[in-house]
Amino acid sequence: MAGGRQFRHDAFSLWLEAPLVIAMRCQQMGMAALTGSSQNTAEMTRMVTEKMAAAAESAVAANFALAKAVMTAASPESTARAVSEAALKPYGKRVRSNMRRLSRKKT
Repeated sequence: MAGGRQFRHDAFSLWLEAPLVIAMRCQQMGMAALTGSSQNTAEMTRMVTEKMAAAAESAVAANFALAKAVMTAASPESTARAVSEAALKPYGKRVRSNMRRLSRKKT
């Protein structure tokens, strides 16, 4: 059941970090709007393109995990876990990356 524990950890991390990333982006975009900076446009563009890429990568990973589970005749529980983990991984990777990038001190 170690795989289930890792999935729960990844899901909880995503649940906790995603709103923080949204809050940091909103704060930075608000400050950019007040100062007239062009960073606002760049961050909004990055946000949309990252979401599209993560959705596509998630769909492909989930389909590959499902195909692998079907080919190996895995149990329904392990199939569901593998597909869920594969679908969640691209989002978690991007959220953690954005968390590190947005929380860095600007000089």
